[in-house]
Amino acid sequence: KRYKLFMLLSLVQGFIVGIGASIPLGPLGILCVQKTLSKGRNSGLITGLGSAASDTFYAGISLLGLAFIQNLIKEQKDWIMLIGGIIIVLIGIKIYLTNPLKQVKQNNGNKKRLEDFFEAFFMTITNPGAIFLIIGLFAVVGIDVTSGETSKFKIFSILWGVFGGATFWWFILSTTINVFRKKFRLKQLIMVNKVSGIIIAVLGIISVISGAFGIIFPLINHQ
Repeated sequence: KRYKLFMLLSLVQGFIVGIGASIPLGPLGILCVQKTLSKGRNSGLITGLGSAASDTFYAGISLLGLAFIQNLIKEQKDWIMLIGGIIIVLIGIKIYLTNPLKQVKQNNGNKKRLEDFFEAFFMTITNPGAIFLIIGLFAVVGIDVTSGETSKFKIFSILWGVFGGATFWWFILSTTINVFRKKFRLKQLIMVNKVSGIIIAVLGIISVISGAFGIIFPLINHQ
């Protein structure tokens, strides 16, 4: 009984971390809203699953005590922000130029669903802040990632919790947005696409500038 309660607690802790890591509505949240309005709830949810998979990956790095990867991400943060920002800008431009009527007609086939998943996955995985947010959330819920003594079963439970919590949030968001979907006409959908594309591209540009500044500024100081 104690063991089951212990595993359940780990699952709940992971669930809270998963929700906490997903709630901040950055470019991924905007992408989820845009996909849901243009292509339906399934597309929005699958977009969220891409982010959930990335968050779970970062949670695994934290729990397994892979300090060398954490240090690499920390050391190369500016380059990751630069490259990640470029990816986000390209996604924003693509959304801006996309005709939502075509997306509706395509009815979100398997190929398109995979595209939604990997688009979101790469948007999240190229955000170095994600791993530090997850480490911070682990501390909040009482999970010590520095001890290196976490059992395999506990890690397994926490990771399932993180994935479950993130998935739960994206399900709630995509389902809620989908309720309003039928109220949108084509003109409004086009406007949503344009505005979403611009916001995502601007957030990407901010990331590019931040990363470039972090790379160039130390070089200027050394001269």
